[in-house]
Amino acid sequence: MKGEDHTRTLLLSRSYEPLRVISWKRAFTMLTLGKVEVVEEYDRSVRSCYLVFKMPAVVRLLDAFRRHRRPVRFSRVNVYARDRYRCQYCGVRDSLANLTFDHVIPRSRGGKTCWTNVVTACVECNHRKSNRTPAEARMRLRKEPIQPRWVPAVTLRISLRSVPEAWTDYLYWTGALSP
Repeated sequence: MKGEDHTRTLLLSRSYEPLRVISWKRAFTMLTLGKVEVVEEYDRSVRSCYLVFKMPAVVRLLDAFRRHRRPVRFSRVNVYARDRYRCQYCGVRDSLANLTFDHVIPRSRGGKTCWTNVVTACVECNHRKSNRTPAEARMRLRKEPIQPRWVPAVTLRISLRSVPEAWTDYLYWTGALSP
């Protein structure tokens, strides 16, 4: 087992789809509450005064869960997801490292940091627009910024080098593994 792999547990939906990675302690709490079943275990054990438990490697939810309808939280990552990681000025799709967000109406001119005034921009376009409105900079927005009603989908991405062996049977078919 590599490094601290035994401290992580893969959480699966009721239909065996990978949802997220949680700590083994959270998995154990969910197990004692009857919310999950253990599908795979690590060779390592946890000991209490009277009991010994194998550490859970993969657990599966016993009941379907429903995401509560809440307003989507404003955050940089959610703005990027709303804009599909594309600069809203030139249309270039890029990685998080090369993206920034831009205030359509600059903050220095009373623009707010909110869903309807912030868009994803590449570094070049953000510098080019500078402290001006898109019209002043002769730049056009590809889409009007809006507050989404949906929670942007988050893909579980895990490198092959960091996947515990116990998880591989549950990840290979989703396309979630990348070399």
